[in-house]
Amino acid sequence: MKKVTIYTDGAARGNPEGPGGYGTVVQYVDGKGNLHEREYSAGYKKTTNNRMELMAAIVGLEALTEPCEVVLYSDSQYLVRAFNENWIENWIKKGWKNSKKDPVKNRELWERLLEAAKSHKIEWNWVKGHAGHELNERCDTLATTAADGEELLDDIPADAPDDGQITLAF
Repeated sequence: MKKVTIYTDGAARGNPEGPGGYGTVVQYVDGKGNLHEREYSAGYKKTTNNRMELMAAIVGLEALTEPCEVVLYSDSQYLVRAFNENWIENWIKKGWKNSKKDPVKNRELWERLLEAAKSHKIEWNWVKGHAGHELNERCDTLATTAADGEELLDDIPADAPDDGQITLAF
C-alpha cells in the first residue's frame, strides 16, 4: 500500500482576500522514493470550526484514488477523538445520538468521512494547539497554502448564504 501523510486545518486563514477554509495537503512517496505533494481546498465559505475540520479531512481522503496507509494530522480533538476513542462506533450503535434527545451534529459529514476512510488504514493524530508546536505550524502553513490555492473542490456553492449553517450537497 502507498504511504500517505495528510495535514489538515479547517480554519486555514491565509489571505483574507482568498477563498479560505478547509485547507488540506496530501504528501506521499512514490515507488521510486520521490516525495510528492498536492494541495486541496474544499470551498469558498467559512462555516463552524468543527465542520471545517471534518471537511478538511474529507477532502484529503477523497483525494486518494487507491487504498493507502494514511497518517492524518489535525488540530481538531473533536475529529481525532471520534476515531481514537470509539465515538463513531458508539454513535452508530446509539443511532447517531449523543444522548436520547441530542442528535449528533454534522451527521452527514461524519457519514461522508466514514465513506472516504473505509478503504484506507488510517492513524488519526491530534496536533496540539497553536503555541508554536512544530506539527501544528506545519498543518497551518500547508493548509493555508491549500485554502488560498487555485485548486478548489467546490463543495459549497459560491452563492450559498454565509450564515455558518450551510447544507452541503453531495
